[in-house]
Amino acid sequence: MLTPVASLLRQGTYPASRTLFYSVGFGIQTRAFGIKTTLKVQEHLTKLIQKDRENNNSKNKDNNDNVDKKGTKQNEEMQITGPEPFKDTILNNMPSELRVPRFPAPMRENTMDHKWSTSDLEAIEVGTTKHRIPDLISDRFALWAVKSARKPTDIFFRNKYLHRSVMLEVVAAVPGMVGGLIRHIKSLQGMRYDGGWIGHLLHEAENERMHLMTWMEVGKPVLWERALIATVQTGFFAVFSLLYMVSPRTAHRVVGYLEEEAVTSYTHFIAEIDAGRIENVKAPEIAMAYWNLDSNATLRDVVLAVRADEALHRDTNHHFSDRIRAHRESLFEDMDNVGDKPHIKY
Repeated sequence: MLTPVASLLRQGTYPASRTLFYSVGFGIQTRAFGIKTTLKVQEHLTKLIQKDRENNNSKNKDNNDNVDKKGTKQNEEMQITGPEPFKDTILNNMPSELRVPRFPAPMRENTMDHKWSTSDLEAIEVGTTKHRIPDLISDRFALWAVKSARKPTDIFFRNKYLHRSVMLEVVAAVPGMVGGLIRHIKSLQGMRYDGGWIGHLLHEAENERMHLMTWMEVGKPVLWERALIATVQTGFFAVFSLLYMVSPRTAHRVVGYLEEEAVTSYTHFIAEIDAGRIENVKAPEIAMAYWNLDSNATLRDVVLAVRADEALHRDTNHHFSDRIRAHRESLFEDMDNVGDKPHIKY
């Protein structure tokens, strides 16, 4: 049904009205045709997309079936042959020599002969008041240096003997290693025998390190104490290395006096335990294994064993200093005299 305006245009009231009417009508028909065409194209594209999706789904299903079949086949093969064993290349390539643990040896050869009880440890003669009187200027310097270093330690640690022991062993483990290293280098440079010192010095360093490992199990120093101890050890390492290169005799005398102070400190440690001011706890496993202690060994037994080691280091280092002064550094010369001549000299 046409509107009044459309009727007027169709009747041709005005000259251009009829042309305008047919132009508008053609435009409407063209637009309608375009819409129909667009709908048909969209419908066709929708069918193509749907078909493509169906093809993809079919391919994916075939691939999944193949994967399942392949996985099932692999599983069946693994069930027949077993899973491939895990290959630890580091472990498989480990030399047989390294598979045998080298547990540090104690200072005394008879330590492993029997289990050491409290009475056995107390029977060891340590000489708690033994002191080497200095007779040279270098010896007096060594004694003064050790006494001066003890004063701040006493002020800082007071009666905290566990932490004092950690500090002591961190320092005491340095001289043996430094002396062994320097004598090792000199032996190489001079292409000559060392005289049997290197093994004893390294053994001493290892023994002192085992002392430290023992006290770390008992004392448990906190972070700031660890930092302080590490700083002191670094400084002592540098100073002692220089001293040993300049004067080995004085360096060993310093160690001898240092070990005298260690024996005194551990004697006070035992007194604190006996007085009940330090709990006499069970000895740590590392100490029981190293010193071959009884199964019921306590902290007091460990202190007795450590003190006995320190007394031995005291006597050894004073003796080393005396041998250098007497120009009789080779231990083999005296071994020849007492009938304990080694098979080879080194």
